[in-house]
Amino acid sequence: MNVSQHSSFQPEIGEVAYLKVVAVNDTGAFLDWGRPKDLLLPYSEQRARPPAGKRVMVMIFEDDQGRPTASMRLDDFIVDRAEGLAAGDKVCLVIGERTDLGVKAVVDHRFWGLLYHADLPRPLRRGERLEGYVRQVREDGRLDLSLTPSGAAKQQLAAQRVMDALEAHQGFLALSDKSPADVIKAQLGVSKSAFKQAIGKLYKQRKIVIEKDGIRLVKASDD
Repeated sequence: MNVSQHSSFQPEIGEVAYLKVVAVNDTGAFLDWGRPKDLLLPYSEQRARPPAGKRVMVMIFEDDQGRPTASMRLDDFIVDRAEGLAAGDKVCLVIGERTDLGVKAVVDHRFWGLLYHADLPRPLRRGERLEGYVRQVREDGRLDLSLTPSGAAKQQLAAQRVMDALEAHQGFLALSDKSPADVIKAQLGVSKSAFKQAIGKLYKQRKIVIEKDGIRLVKASDD
């Protein structure tokens, strides 16, 4: 489920967040983090000098006096080598900067990981929060990530995407096994092969019927 940044979102201490600068003074910048008192980003924790109105990605931590404080120096808190994770694990992602290979993301507010460009169903926004999956833990401990699960869980997700889309479109989707892969990906966020497996499974379960122009949801009264 997509958990994008919005005005009512309230990050906690120990989390990475993409926050708006609302004021700047001699102490530092102050960030809107959804609470009555703005969050201080001291000059010592800045990598650049963000003006009011700009959004910055920060880690929220407690300073020596136990006060919530922000830091743009993410590498002081986020490490490349992950521990305690395995391929297939569901994780929380905060989207970071683009690279030549893909998009960096903060995993569970503790580790860096990478989503490859070829695996992305849509463009991702910096600071976006969403669920993801560990695709692979490399020998050096670095994480390759995916937005969809693998194996049986991936098939189940594809089937659920089809059912959700049918419900949202009055029980009919103008998609079939002859539809272009990019159209299926854009509409459902899954690959064509996953879509074909999903509709085959749903057809066998008598949850859908396959028509000439698409697929239709089987209602209880249709059985």
